Amino acid sequence: MDEKIKLLIVEDEMVIAANISLQLTEMGYEVTGIVPRGEEALVHVRDNPPDIILLDINLKGELDGIETAREMQKLQDIPVIYLTANVDDAHFNRARDTHPFGFIAKPFKKLDLQRAIELTVSQINCRNGGNTSADQQKDDTFILSDCIFVRHLNSMVKVSIKDILYIEAERNYCRIFSSSKEYLVVMTLKEMDNKLPSKHFLRVHRSYIINISQVKEVATSHLVIERKAIPISKSLKEELLKRLQTI
Repeated sequence: MDEKIKLLIVEDEMVIAANISLQLTEMGYEVTGIVPRGEEALVHVRDNPPDIILLDINLKGELDGIETAREMQKLQDIPVIYLTANVDDAHFNRARDTHPFGFIAKPFKKLDLQRAIELTVSQINCRNGGNTSADQQKDDTFILSDCIFVRHLNSMVKVSIKDILYIEAERNYCRIFSSSKEYLVVMTLKEMDNKLPSKHFLRVHRSYIINISQVKEVATSHLVIERKAIPISKSLKEELLKRLQTI
């Protein structure tokens, strides 16, 4: 199963928070919760950590947004995007010291929110040692150690590597087949092959890359994954058999 990117909204103006939640849902993201206080956010992050936190700087209560971010960073390293309205230099400098992944000024448009999240996904990839070339950003495909992020409708969707069955070339595109969905990516099969972790994937034909763990059968000229017969080049069959023995 593929997983949506999870976001936590920390905002004490509930009308604004509800609107943000609606927009995120329309974009295809999952909202793990809406909380109005920093203290509640710390509990939520501990029990149900999101991928990204949208955090209002001017929270009411004992902890403002910046102090909340500092406390969160003691628990887990989760990317923060600040929501702010007319922040002064002192607050901005305090916020900057927490190394946020972005600022969104209120009032903001849906596109501002979408772009901030997509840029954060790109930075997450960079922080985890993934490739962040201009071509990759253009393609909207981010590959981490255990998953890849691909564009689906209007959002970036996390697809676990273990759920990918195979990838098929379609000219300058690749079609990723997972256990539940298909994704069309603007990338050549050669580019995809260079970016995918070789531990899990092997290019077995000029038009196919396979997830080695998903192979059900190896015949003379093809292999089988989920009842799909995939051709295999003679020169790569021996390599596949060696790799299968190590799983």
